[in-house]
Amino acid sequence: MDRVEIAVIGAGVVGLAVARALVQQGREVVLIEAASAIGSGISSRNSEVIHAGLYYPTASLKAALCVRGKALLYDYCAARGIAHRRCGKLVVATRESDLPRLQALAAQGAANGVHDLSLLAGDEARAREPELRCAAALWSPSSGIVDSHGLMTALLGDAEAAGALLALASRVEGGDYDGRVWRLRCSDEFELAADLVVNCAGLHAARVSGALGRPVAPLRYARGHYFALAGRAPFSHLIYPLPVDGGLGVHLTLDLGGQARFGPDVQWLDERDPDTLDYRVDPALGPAFEAEVRHYWPGLPEGRLAPAYSGIRPKLSGPGEPAADFLIDHQPGLVNLLGIESPGLTASLALAETLAEQLT
Repeated sequence: MDRVEIAVIGAGVVGLAVARALVQQGREVVLIEAASAIGSGISSRNSEVIHAGLYYPTASLKAALCVRGKALLYDYCAARGIAHRRCGKLVVATRESDLPRLQALAAQGAANGVHDLSLLAGDEARAREPELRCAAALWSPSSGIVDSHGLMTALLGDAEAAGALLALASRVEGGDYDGRVWRLRCSDEFELAADLVVNCAGLHAARVSGALGRPVAPLRYARGHYFALAGRAPFSHLIYPLPVDGGLGVHLTLDLGGQARFGPDVQWLDERDPDTLDYRVDPALGPAFEAEVRHYWPGLPEGRLAPAYSGIRPKLSGPGEPAADFLIDHQPGLVNLLGIESPGLTASLALAETLAEQLT
């Protein structure tokens, strides 16, 4: 049986960033991915937004790692030529009665270290986006978008250049720990001995920790649907409503080609087995999406939204509960990363940096 210093389970953006950080410390790393390609789960089914750090409780991992990760991510993308754009975001209050919530969000962002925010009156926001309807808006100039696949390709390239190995189509089914070494068993009859296992399996992180005999916490799953706009949108910035239970509301995001998409909504799922999760988008959701969008874009033409894709978030909290923080669970020979949902993409480099420092 081959033996390695560290086995990282899961080759999404977080697993790739963690593997890169550890191997660049001089560690021997094998990255194990159940799918046949990297980043085919959560990392490829999101808004590709670089978040500023507004929404999360002060001193939480989400807040600290989002703010730090944003800076690291912009620098990394610039250095590596990864497509991205610091396009800015407007968070809008569509009713006067929502102004206290908007002001509270601005205060939360400032407390988290986001010091470039400004509150705009409705006419000031419309001067930036004439098609927008709102009573007021919060301007976040450091929010942006990134080519998540280009990012993951670069992270993998860095990791492999430093000596990391990638095993695809290899699902971790179980393992035994003797106090010094793990013996991992994988679905393709691949076995590996590792001194340390880092579980970055995303939607499957709770299943993996259970398969290793170290269950930590159950995950809840929330599906978010996206609809694409036919034709170009008359917006140049990201447009977000105020947050809703379980998410940030049906917002307008732009890809690097200028194509607009709207989402995600929040649909809590009863399934607890990540292998049974369904990614279909029901076209019948279209009218509800149009209604949400018209709160801030009343000029949305009829019938211009088409189903695009959906993503699923692994959550440590359920409906009606306060949003849980990221969980980094250290055990002998094992680190579990659970509940790494939004802003996981933005925070990925900072999360990897933090974990590498902890393991040092």
